[in-house]
Amino acid sequence: MLKHLRAGLALALLATPALAADPVEGVWKTEADDGAYAHVTFAPCGAALCGVISRTFNSGGEYDSANKGKPIVWDMQAEGGGAYGDGRIWQPSTDKVYRSKMELSGDVLKVAGCVGPICKKQTWTRVR
Repeated sequence: MLKHLRAGLALALLATPALAADPVEGVWKTEADDGAYAHVTFAPCGAALCGVISRTFNSGGEYDSANKGKPIVWDMQAEGGGAYGDGRIWQPSTDKVYRSKMELSGDVLKVAGCVGPICKKQTWTRVR
């Protein structure tokens, strides 16, 4: 009986980190691009993290963009210490997809889309 209890406790301890939410999960406000910005909701997608456009805004306020519900970040891998890499990011204003990496520090997420050594960068803030 004690052997089974120990095995169950060990299994529970090993499973706990997998159940914990990644710190980047939640909603983030992008910087304006081509006069509009978005709220992006990050959640797990398989073993990676993905971000979907959940709300869109322009100078007139919130509006119903055709981009709502579309993935903007996918295949993002947590590397530890607030670093994320090996992802892809879509820039709606140009309809281009870039290799992507991110750096999380508290409620600030630095996002970069790269082609070779050249990266376009934005700073996103957590939405409360």
